[in-house]
Amino acid sequence: MPPARPKLRSFADRCRQIALFELFGLLLITPPFAWASGTPLAESAVLMALLALIAALWNGAYNTAFDWLDGRLSGRTADRRPTRWRVVHALGFELGMLTLTLPVLMWWTGMSWLEALIADLVLAGTYVVYAFVFNLCYDRVFPIDPNHRDAATCTGET
Repeated sequence: MPPARPKLRSFADRCRQIALFELFGLLLITPPFAWASGTPLAESAVLMALLALIAALWNGAYNTAFDWLDGRLSGRTADRRPTRWRVVHALGFELGMLTLTLPVLMWWTGMSWLEALIADLVLAGTYVVYAFVFNLCYDRVFPIDPNHRDAATCTGET
């Protein structure tokens, strides 16, 4: 018998998740990027906002597809995902982002392919850690099924 179809996040919940993820990401990443790249802060902010828009579109598509597939295979909701699958989730997201953002980063900054790749990999590495922590916290604060809420903290295993 195949696993039950778990409930997915609502469209409104997914929009809130994406908006909060991108907002906190911009606030966290823009200043260090401007400093490390030598790009003015205002120009870096616009670039990071453009990359955030790309990420928001990718985020909605990727997370919905990943949640659906994980749910179909395991029968659990996303907020019950174990740590090892959270790592797979975050790495897959960032690999897709690298593919989408590298050309934009090269075009906007005038960096060479290698410089842009290094910058994008540093951004991706930073966002892998950020995505892991953010999504773990988001699932604790906004669980899909209130009856399964463990705690409104960012600790513990799912």
